[in-house]
Amino acid sequence: MKFSNTLIHWYLQNKRDLPWRNQTNPYFIWLSEIMLQQTRVAQGLPYFLSFTKAFPTVFDLANAHEEQVLKLWQGLGYYSRARNLHQTAKHIAYEFNGEFPKTSKDLLQLKGIGEYTAAAIASFAYNENVPVVDGNVFRVLARYFDIDTDIASASAKKEFTQIAQQLLPIGQANLFNQAIMEFGALQCVPKNPDCNICIFNDSCLALQNKKVGLLPVKLKKTKVTSRFFNYLVFLDENDDSIITKRTQKGIWQNLYEFPLLETESAIADENIISSIQKQDFVSNKITAIHLYNSESIVHKLSHQHLNIKFWKVKVEGKIQNGINWKSIEKMPFPIVIHNFISSQ
Repeated sequence: MKFSNTLIHWYLQNKRDLPWRNQTNPYFIWLSEIMLQQTRVAQGLPYFLSFTKAFPTVFDLANAHEEQVLKLWQGLGYYSRARNLHQTAKHIAYEFNGEFPKTSKDLLQLKGIGEYTAAAIASFAYNENVPVVDGNVFRVLARYFDIDTDIASASAKKEFTQIAQQLLPIGQANLFNQAIMEFGALQCVPKNPDCNICIFNDSCLALQNKKVGLLPVKLKKTKVTSRFFNYLVFLDENDDSIITKRTQKGIWQNLYEFPLLETESAIADENIISSIQKQDFVSNKITAIHLYNSESIVHKLSHQHLNIKFWKVKVEGKIQNGINWKSIEKMPFPIVIHNFISSQ
């Protein structure tokens, strides 16, 4: 219990003042946890504020159009989180009359909520005595107890959850869980933590054994593939263009984009015209092609590196079903395309 008490005391002295803390509203807690998956607090905070302003209750989010949700999410990445968020809001609003389930077991049945998020909501909102185990918790426990289990292995989650459960003080799950996560985010950071000022520098086994920089162990590497995207920004005599919606499953589902020509490697400038003409993008005659960015924009995702070029393609006459630029600016796009649009 000394570990837990020391950690909670540290948390009460050092915690960041964040809008989803110091309250038990499960809607706000759920929003924050979904947004902060794979995302730093500094990046996620403005999105949380925008969402809660636009959708102050789960009913407001449920009644929103998906495009509005995706537009507000634009730039946060992992867009399946936003789509699942919207679907789950509808389920809670229409099936549960706006009431969130009160146990981690029941929360797990909702779309987009895994073990970690279910435990976080249940413990933060309802003080259920369940531990949360995220990357911060893995790191703190691995170092404090000098555990060299590969955290990417199948057995790691169970092992670390059992340890966290043993440390969890009954009746203080909300405080302890937030404390250990905050400690990993602020003090026991991934690289070069300042162990001299750490509250556990007299008991941390990794520090005693000079293994802080070696823990936690993560051996599994994500295979990264490279893809080559050529976006064709058609412009007619009115400077109207065309966009399409990515309806297929995968990255950026339900977001908009310009017509896409994907190639196996970077395409040479002299080959782009013939490649475009082989596709049925527009029937208008092409009058000029201009490469917007001579160097590819490399957009890094967790498992893919997208090498992106934008080609401005001028055509004769009017494009059928063309859309003006002001309308385009209102649509939800992947952030790399949004940045291009904003630069025009």
